[in-house]
Amino acid sequence: MEALKLSVLVPVYNEERTLRTIIARIRAVPLPMEIICIDDCSTDGSRQILKELEADGAVDRVILQPVNMGKGAAIRTGAREAQGGVIVVQDADLEYDPAEYPRLIQPILDDKADAVFGSRFLGGGGRVLYYWHSVGNKVLTTLSNILTNVNLTDMETCYKMIRAPLMQSLVLTSNRFGFEPELTARLAQSGARLWELPISYSGRTYAEGKKIGWRDGVAAFWHIFRFNLFPPGRKDTRKHRSLHPGAPRPDASARANGGEGGTASPSRGVPGTGQ
Repeated sequence: MEALKLSVLVPVYNEERTLRTIIARIRAVPLPMEIICIDDCSTDGSRQILKELEADGAVDRVILQPVNMGKGAAIRTGAREAQGGVIVVQDADLEYDPAEYPRLIQPILDDKADAVFGSRFLGGGGRVLYYWHSVGNKVLTTLSNILTNVNLTDMETCYKMIRAPLMQSLVLTSNRFGFEPELTARLAQSGARLWELPISYSGRTYAEGKKIGWRDGVAAFWHIFRFNLFPPGRKDTRKHRSLHPGAPRPDASARANGGEGGTASPSRGVPGTGQ
């Protein structure tokens, strides 16, 4: 089966210390890809670095937001410009490893999944940091699972690899860190086939530039209820499930839970969608 080009969206806000390193790591991945960087009105030297990377051909496109609008808005802007068949978001810090891309994209290439979540809680290994952050992530994921009726282990993960036509068809409105629960809710409501695989994670401290805080965690509860209980108008996403027009429809076994690295699909439909 012919490989799909991967569109890597890199939202950037004051990441001058790690920007060159993360772009080099993305470019080292042996996949056909484009890199789209969206600068959210950085106040350090990030914009100048991005212009240099674009001039050198390391980055395919740089989009400069006119004002600071938030990570969710940056991702939406980049997704509209993506030309690849699959989209993934890559934070500009060094917490997530682009070397995971080939493994994460495989269920999509095999036509087993429409979206693949990279889970930090399935034993992929990584730096040991804040205990209460991990507790908060698990609580938020559990609440999200109750409302979406899927069995994810890491709803808040940055690594969500999604077929581009599906991603571009979703109604997404969150500008800031509510983007992750909104995207998860919209994927579940669309009836997309979800898959989850373990990834490594090297979290950074606040001294190293980590931005998300406890207020974002509290706000996430509201976002989960809001996006799950008040879904947008339903869209038919069945046409986005095949890599090629003639690809066979996967059988029912593709929706069964595969244990470590398996699907996380609704078993009785999605609340509020009539499925």
